[in-house]
Amino acid sequence: MASDSFGARRTLDVGGRSVDIYALDAATDDVGRLPYGLKVLLENLLRTEDGVKVSADDVSGLAAWQPGQTSDAEISFTPSRVLMQDFTGVPAVVDLAAMRDAMADLGGDPATIEPLVPVDLVIDHSIQVDHFAQRDSFDLNATLELQRNKERYEFLKWGQQAFESLRVVPPNMGICHQINLENLSQVVQLRDGVAFPDTLVGTDSHTPMVNGLGVVGWGVGGIEAEAAMLGQPVPLLVPKVTGLRLTGELPPGTTATDLVLTITELLRQHGVVGKFVELHGPALSQLRVEHRATIGNMSPEYGSTITISPVDDETLRYLRATGRPDDLVALVEAYAKEQGLWHDPSNDPQYDSVVELDMSTVVPSLAGPKRPQDRIPLDRAKDALSAVLNDPTATTYSAEDRAIAATFPASDPVSSPADDEAAKPHVVACDTTPAKSNKVDLTLADGTETSLDHGRVVIAAITSCTNTSNPDVMVAAGLLARNARAKGLTRRPWVKTSLAPGSKVVMDYYDRLDLTDELAAIGFDLVGYGCTTCIGNSGPLPAEISQAVQDNDLTVAAVLSGNRNFEGRINPDVRLNYLASPPLVVAYALSGTMSWDPLNEPLGTDTEGQPVMLADIWPDAGEVAEAVARATGADSFTTIYDTLFDGDDRWRAIDAPTGDRMDWDGESTYVRQPPYFEGLSPTPSPRRDIEGARVLALLGDSVTTDHISPAGNIKAESPAGRYLHDHGVEKADFNSYGSRRGNHEVMIRGTFANIRLRNQLLPGSEGGVTKHVPTGEAMDIYDASERYLADGTPLVVLAGAEYGSGSSRDWAAKGTALLGVRAVIAQSYERIHRSNLIGMGVLPLQLAEGDSVESLGLTGEEEITITGLSTLGDDEPVPPTLEVRAGDVTFTATVRIDTPTEQAYYRHGGVLPYVLRSIHQRTQDS
Repeated sequence: MASDSFGARRTLDVGGRSVDIYALDAATDDVGRLPYGLKVLLENLLRTEDGVKVSADDVSGLAAWQPGQTSDAEISFTPSRVLMQDFTGVPAVVDLAAMRDAMADLGGDPATIEPLVPVDLVIDHSIQVDHFAQRDSFDLNATLELQRNKERYEFLKWGQQAFESLRVVPPNMGICHQINLENLSQVVQLRDGVAFPDTLVGTDSHTPMVNGLGVVGWGVGGIEAEAAMLGQPVPLLVPKVTGLRLTGELPPGTTATDLVLTITELLRQHGVVGKFVELHGPALSQLRVEHRATIGNMSPEYGSTITISPVDDETLRYLRATGRPDDLVALVEAYAKEQGLWHDPSNDPQYDSVVELDMSTVVPSLAGPKRPQDRIPLDRAKDALSAVLNDPTATTYSAEDRAIAATFPASDPVSSPADDEAAKPHVVACDTTPAKSNKVDLTLADGTETSLDHGRVVIAAITSCTNTSNPDVMVAAGLLARNARAKGLTRRPWVKTSLAPGSKVVMDYYDRLDLTDELAAIGFDLVGYGCTTCIGNSGPLPAEISQAVQDNDLTVAAVLSGNRNFEGRINPDVRLNYLASPPLVVAYALSGTMSWDPLNEPLGTDTEGQPVMLADIWPDAGEVAEAVARATGADSFTTIYDTLFDGDDRWRAIDAPTGDRMDWDGESTYVRQPPYFEGLSPTPSPRRDIEGARVLALLGDSVTTDHISPAGNIKAESPAGRYLHDHGVEKADFNSYGSRRGNHEVMIRGTFANIRLRNQLLPGSEGGVTKHVPTGEAMDIYDASERYLADGTPLVVLAGAEYGSGSSRDWAAKGTALLGVRAVIAQSYERIHRSNLIGMGVLPLQLAEGDSVESLGLTGEEEITITGLSTLGDDEPVPPTLEVRAGDVTFTATVRIDTPTEQAYYRHGGVLPYVLRSIHQRTQDS
């Protein structure tokens, strides 16, 4: 129960009914000056004030917020629900099941381990594109998905019946973020007679997609999500808030994707890591929710926690259009207007900094070949390819590139610089030098004779929540396919094409517009409803193409409509990965190469031998708008989402175990009881200094969670592959790393196993290898860890800037801890990964400003000792800095345990032991 020291609880009348609210104006006389996101956090504090986790001072402190102020005060955010996808959801449910066992071992009641907030787990990351460009691709891929993941799905069905607050959305219903946007999110929740903003945390970094609806939510690691599920508030410092002021209109020929790639580049350059971003300005009211959601989805790519849009008439339009009930729409409108959450275009809130974007300056663009923030104007794409093929290390701006970047300045004098050099956007140096060539002739399985060369597009995928939730770009892709087919164009024979929508609504409006067959005719058949190519589930390339790429060391490309294009993520044969709008994905499938100038060179020739330019088949914006209006309706959303939790015949036929406790199968290679609670005592052990540690990996800048915990294919010769082989699993059934995250034995062997990881302990190497320093032997990282652990040697990781950027992978921290890593020492961290390290009891240390591994003269072969922990009392926090001795070098590192709650987690060896001990103590006291 809330203490309500401010007398904030009052009644709001909505359409003849009364609901209670916690009024913001009880805490401040000037609600309007607060940014939208902070208003939602303030309401959260008012409603959850209990004098312990949330005090009256917490409320007053946030209510008195001023732009530009710096505070180290922690606040506690209590989300109203948790969203999970299955890659992160399976290990989370595994941990809950293991916590029930651990509670029983402590003499407590296992039933006390139960989610205290609603949890929706959407199975969307497991389908793989094995079959494509054939009419039965979806059925074939879905059948393979069930065969590969049957153990996981049995476990999830068990979890659904074992935990009352857990709902599971079966496979092939859609992507969690699109389902969240189109159905699960309410904008305003009503529980026990109290109305309050719908808020959430999600175990996927793209959770901010729902910010487009005015819903505050962001991605956290699975570890943090488990704590939130079990009633622990999410600790955070009051965030800095950047206003993104939008003016102007998108020019004809540009898309929401072009807009978001421009924003990603702009905000990376400005520096918004760990901040709230808020859309405002005169153009906001003209920006559809679908566009706002596309922007919010890319928040992780420029590093912000959220990118929120306030509630307005457009929000209500979207709620009605997606079949939400009238009483909910009325509640959202009344609540937002009463609480000052309704957008007032004449009154901008205050912000710590403001960035302005005139949308009329947006041009058609791609992003790549390795990072989402590296935007390439479409008219420079061919030259950019030449540059990267002729000089793969080129990362400098040309004079023209600098001029382009200069058109997007920060508009406010208090704008902050980029967080670090590695986070700044860059474009490869562009020139007109022809790309190098290495043309290889080959014959495909169907007898087609063709050729491959550097720069050929071998994957063209309409995939991922980023764009498939936006009918404008999806319909544009369909119309472009129709126009191309009419000209006699189709995909090039070496291109693997796929269509993986984020919800069944997409195929419904394609059917209504007669576009399904048009897309299929040029190779874009439905392959599944899920996060396919974007998460690394692109499936293998045709064998003859893959072999040609490997035998001839070809640098080939993928073009996808997703949000992630990190090295090694999309496909192991593909080095160049580009993000693009769905219609551009179709265009590149038709051209078949990145060595094509989309504005000045033809895609191919029509049935009469005449050249066809992209402009000849690009759909008119008016035609797109008319088609979207004609084909999308609330009836479609209502019909499809009425059966959201039912699943298909495959799902319903799964025979799952029952009961409150998991009966672990010791032979399972998918789901195993984890070791995190083995020998857990009711109270934590004293802390110890880290002495005589060795460096397991010496890593550079921008090492992502894709490098630390890959989600793609498992190689037969890797430690994980050898483990599966030893357990009788055939290579064809290895599945992906992500699908096996419920088995810690696979994932510990997969940690740091990305094929593009560059461990500088072995200069020139690629992949999950390291040097065992005492002997000088080169070996797999897992094997080195085993040897160090056997010798009782603790381990550390040395890294550069922006360590841990990427998806919110709990396994990036879990695997690190299981390998025996006690501390990570880096120049800077991505927010979620730093928090997850603490959640697993790993100490994150940050080098002093200006220091780096290189400037300190470290080679990674030194013994490392970190002192200052052994002298701490039971409840004494780790000090702000600790001394590190690396061989003959001694330096001071900043402790990146940023909040008191994180101190408690680290004290207990991680968040899960902390929560388990807290629940056990509470039940013992009662």
